[in-house]
Formats: sequence, C-alpha cells, structure tokens
Amino acid sequence: MKKLLLACVVFCLVCALALASGKKEDSDGFSVLVYVTGVTAGSPSYELMVLGAQDFAAEHEDVTIKVYEAGYNQAEWLSQLADLIANGSYSVVVASNPALTDICSELSVRFPSQKFIITDAYLEGNDSIRSYLFNQYEQALVLGYLAGLITVSDLSDANPEKKIGFIAAQEYPLLNNHIVPGFLDGARLIDPEVELDFRVIGNWYDASKCAELARSMMASGVDVFTAIAGGADTGLFQVARENGAYIVYMNTDVYESAPGIVLGCGLMGQRELVRDALDDAYNGRTVYGQAQIVGFSDGYVGFADDSALFGQGLTEAALRQFSAFLDDIRNGRLSYTLPAL
Repeated sequence: MKKLLLACVVFCLVCALALASGKKEDSDGFSVLVYVTGVTAGSPSYELMVLGAQDFAAEHEDVTIKVYEAGYNQAEWLSQLADLIANGSYSVVVASNPALTDICSELSVRFPSQKFIITDAYLEGNDSIRSYLFNQYEQALVLGYLAGLITVSDLSDANPEKKIGFIAAQEYPLLNNHIVPGFLDGARLIDPEVELDFRVIGNWYDASKCAELARSMMASGVDVFTAIAGGADTGLFQVARENGAYIVYMNTDVYESAPGIVLGCGLMGQRELVRDALDDAYNGRTVYGQAQIVGFSDGYVGFADDSALFGQGLTEAALRQFSAFLDDIRNGRLSYTLPAL
C-alpha cells in the first residue's frame, strides 16, 4: 500500500508540473501551431515569426511546430482556425495580426482550453490570449525622421518638394493610428512643412498596383517612400530603381536588395519576441489575459545602423544628425505621447 501511495503521489506531481509548464500530458509534448494570415514568403513579419518558432523548437526535443498558411481571404480565417484547433492538438497557437484578437476571442469561448499568443496586437482581459504590440509609432518616428532628412537634402534623386510617401496594402487601426502618424511626425521634426502622400493598394500581393501608385506619387513630388505592403512592395522597389527614388523600410534589413536606394531599415524583433514568448509559455511563465507594448527599450524594435551598407548615400551632416536622434530614442531621451489605438 505504501508503494502504491508513493507511486500515486509521484504521478500527481508529474501531472502538476506538466500542467504548470503548459506542456501537453500525452506523448505529443509541446505542440505549436504557427498560423500565418497570408503566406510566409515575401512577408518579413511572417518570415520572422516562423523563424522564431523554429528557433524555439530547435532548443527542445519535445517541441513540434506546424506552420499553416491561411491565405489572404480574411472571411475564411475563423473557420480555418477553428478546424485546426478543434481536436485539441496544439498547446499554443502563435499568430501575428491585429485582426486575430477578435477571431481568437470568439474561438476561446468555443475552445476554452486553447491558448493563443498574438504579436502585433493588443488585447487585455481574455484568459486564453497573451498579446504583444510592437511600438510601431516609435519605429515609424525614426524612419520618418530619416525620410525628412532625405526629402530636404540635395541628394541626387531628391527634388525641391518636401513630400514623403507611404504605400500600404490595407488600412487597419494600428496603421492609421500609430504607424502613419509616426512617420509624418518624424519627418516634421526635420521640417514642419513636410507633406505625406498616403496610398492604399487594397491587397498584399499586387506588385503592379503598387508600382502604379509609386509612379503617381513620384509625379506628385514624392522622392522618398516607406511601405507596409507584403509581397506587393516589389513594385515600389522596381519603380525606385527605374525612376530614381529613395526607400526607408519598415521591420527588416533589406539594404542588400537595393543599395543606394534603401537608405534606412527599421527592425521589428518578431523572431526574438516569438522565441521568447514561446519559451515563457513552455516554462509556465505566461500570464494569459495580459497585453504588453514593446519597443526600443525592450529590444524588440530597432534600427539597422550596424549594417555596412547603412549611411551610403547620406551626407556626413545628415548621418550625424540622424545618429544623434536614434541615440536619443534608444536611451529614452525623446519625449512623445503614444497615440491611442
């Protein structure tokens, strides 16, 4: 009887530890569904999300990863994700899209044991969801400041107009309330008269439409662009190469794709954040229901100034001015108010 009692105690302890860590109690171990709302290739954010999950899995023998590409039809995402999680196969679902807070909230009612980690989104109070919002206003502010320096400069492809351009695949609250205002606010720190030409493609894949918009914007006086357009932004790069314009790029280092055209690259630490968030979930440290804004001070938003290609094409004076501004951002010396979502 004593041996039987001891065995029961040991079994209960093992089960309790497994539940505390978030690991599944069966032989499947810790299983992660990486749900890509679109396709991975050509989208820096989704590529980094997948890499972060793979980095985490490589560190643990009992972790499995499934990557599911949901496509661009948002009307299908709810039913797709419901089908994927219906049998309870996944310890946690990882995704990155602000639209998924509503979808996962609905699914959490139907599947209360399913846990979700959503980056690039913000939702408090749902005990099934942990969300992280990148401080994209801060990144856009830095890139806008650099764009302002470029548009008022005497660089060979800069024109007399004080006009910067932003091409987006689609509009959504974070874009409209944080990213676009941050880009313009940054440029106007250089010159309050800088204007913004903002255009929307309507999808994340139409490179021809993106190129058409870029040509029209250049005709209106834009000489430096940024874009959040997924695979469609290849159209912008084509136009910039052919007609002479500059690009400051959001979220990832793409200097090598267009040296002398891409003059600055912001960084979004999606890979690092996904890896760290999964590590927290695996080890039972995740507090579901919480939301967090992460930025330069957390190491999850940055700027690629350590690249050998950064600074090429900029004047020494512009480079010094920008570097001083970037240092202020990194060290929290710049005061600003984060707009409401």
